[in-house]
Amino acid sequence: MLFEACVDSLESSIAAQEGGADRLELCADLLEGGITPSAGTIDLVCRKLNIPVMVMIRPRGGDFCYSNYEFEEMKRDIELAKQYNISGIVFGILNEDGTIDKERTKELIQLSRPLKITFHRAFDMTRDPFEALKDLIDLDVERVLTSGQEVSAYKGMKLIEELVMKGKDKIIIMPGGGINENNAAEIVKCSNVKEIHGSARVKKENGMIATSAELIRKIKEAING
Repeated sequence: MLFEACVDSLESSIAAQEGGADRLELCADLLEGGITPSAGTIDLVCRKLNIPVMVMIRPRGGDFCYSNYEFEEMKRDIELAKQYNISGIVFGILNEDGTIDKERTKELIQLSRPLKITFHRAFDMTRDPFEALKDLIDLDVERVLTSGQEVSAYKGMKLIEELVMKGKDKIIIMPGGGINENNAAEIVKCSNVKEIHGSARVKKENGMIATSAELIRKIKEAING
């Protein structure tokens, strides 16, 4: 069972690896839901860690319908991120009607190759998850991060299980959203997933929030029995 840690700093990245995370999703500003990290952060994380790193490409918080200018930013950020030793790109882009923006998604995928692609929780804002899943399969996206269109993956387990069945061996469904050591095992068991995603964050003495190596160890123990 693979655990992907969502991190927004070098410090959290190091803690995630120490805790046994199998892969990172690297972003900035998790309080905003995660946006594109700086080049400096990408560089240092890739230099200091030896687990795969997926880089978030998201120009701002808020919705996932982007202007032409924002789309240009996303494309340029992908080009820059590919200069580092990363394993993949994470993004999501929708139309105003809640469908996958297939044209621009295809363009970002082509620009990202040969790296792997994760379509992030913009998926949870789509009008029809099965329509969206089919579109992403047709676009050869490797992975979807989803909470099952609920506030947490625990509440969205039923849909996640259905997505796993629909996706079969065509696409990886990775639950994310509110996953912790108390619910991770049940989510894995009920949805039959092979990968799971969480931030495992705690508030430090100085008031800052960061990834906890100990929490990741507990989640890993839970999902691996």
